[in-house]
Amino acid sequence: MTAPTTVSQTPTATTSSELADLLAAVSAAAAPLAALRPSERAGLLRAVADALDAAADELVQLAMEESHLLEGRLRGELTRTTFQLRLFGEVLEEGSYLEATIDPADPEWGMGPRPDLRRMLVPLGPTVVYAASNFPFAFSVAGGDTASALAAGCPVLVKAHSGHPRLSVRTAELVIGALAAAGAPKGTFGLIVGFEKGVEALKDPRVKAGSFTGSIPAGRALFDIAAGRPEPIPFYGELGSLNPVFVTPGAVKARGAEIASGFVGSVTLGVGQFCTKPGLLFVPAGHGLDEAILAAAREVGPATLLNQRIADGYGEGITKLVGASGVTPMIEAAPVDGLSVGPTVIKTTVPVLLEQADTLLEECFGPASLVVEYDGPQEMLAAARAFSGNLTATVHGEESEAAEIAPLLDLLRERAGRLLWGGWPTGVSVTYAMQHGGPWPATSASLHTSVGTTAIRRFLRPVSFQTMPEELLPEALHDRNVLGIPRRVNGTLTTDDVKA
Repeated sequence: MTAPTTVSQTPTATTSSELADLLAAVSAAAAPLAALRPSERAGLLRAVADALDAAADELVQLAMEESHLLEGRLRGELTRTTFQLRLFGEVLEEGSYLEATIDPADPEWGMGPRPDLRRMLVPLGPTVVYAASNFPFAFSVAGGDTASALAAGCPVLVKAHSGHPRLSVRTAELVIGALAAAGAPKGTFGLIVGFEKGVEALKDPRVKAGSFTGSIPAGRALFDIAAGRPEPIPFYGELGSLNPVFVTPGAVKARGAEIASGFVGSVTLGVGQFCTKPGLLFVPAGHGLDEAILAAAREVGPATLLNQRIADGYGEGITKLVGASGVTPMIEAAPVDGLSVGPTVIKTTVPVLLEQADTLLEECFGPASLVVEYDGPQEMLAAARAFSGNLTATVHGEESEAAEIAPLLDLLRERAGRLLWGGWPTGVSVTYAMQHGGPWPATSASLHTSVGTTAIRRFLRPVSFQTMPEELLPEALHDRNVLGIPRRVNGTLTTDDVKA
């Protein structure tokens, strides 16, 4: 274990001259980082993971001081962070992420003679990552966006979040040190402190992509900057989500108490500060679950929100929800002190929800949710139609109700990136098939995910090479498959060499 390093003072904001140096460094690192073999970049990611694991005690202590999160939660999140770094290393070594495709010249091709064409994905270039507040490790300095951009071969500048500045600086020191020791090009990674310099970096023409996790207003403002540049660039924002849950009559009858308990547990997990928190629970009229929901909510004690900004936003959100006409607070927990809150559950009906959609279909970040009664299948479908984009949508039903549920799933598929049958949306596994994204405003790019191995695709673009001499081709497209990766050769997926 590395010796603890005390970061006792809040770091100072990045200066203009420091930002200029950082931008010059990532620009200079882009070509040599992209030129590394995938297996070499995998080694860089593993070196970062090892350094973070070795400093776990120090990092967790800093995170506890700045975020008010508990040790167990933070250790689990750090484990997730280093796991995903190593998982991306495996993705690099396996190689299919490159989408290497080779069409040898064919004079008999059905559309006329075909030239030799070879296609693969290449890095976009220097990327700015905006760290999130609610996950000080997994969505912060060395989190998923950083891991996937580095894996793609893109140098990264992280804009530190103001909610955990000392942790951000120390994590960045470890990342920079690990990359240097592992042989990464100088300038592969850097840290920006301060809002203004973070915006300036996104505007710089040397930056080729941006990613963000946070509020809709902030994410939209950054997205507009990225799109409004003289050279617009991709911007991958994860912004806001209500994550509706629909419960059928059959599910209420089969396991109503279990659903009530699971709902409250999911709403209050992490003090409701997860982007996948279920913000609405749709239940059939006459469901009889009120007492079970109230009993589960009463067992949840007050917990501490991340920071005052979130507490202020949560208080404003609760005020709006409780003040809407036609809603009834089932349990309303006022703040105990500046940051400590208990859960709030509010009850209403689908007609009221549709009448006041602007108020009731607005995300309230914290341990609050709405229980919405629907009167029959048509009201349930009407509620589903009212939603814009979401990260998740969940259905609790019985297989015997499949005919009634199918139209609902068709609607939800248009509005969410991950559909759940049973269970709860909180808890996003880092794996190959995960989709953590959705239509606006859940994300600014519904084609992509910010969690899982395909998150790397955000920071890559395709290039085709036509009749290019082999010595000028990227190694992944040579006739001989030196990397041993899957390639599609003349339409067939294979690891074989290209035959003469």
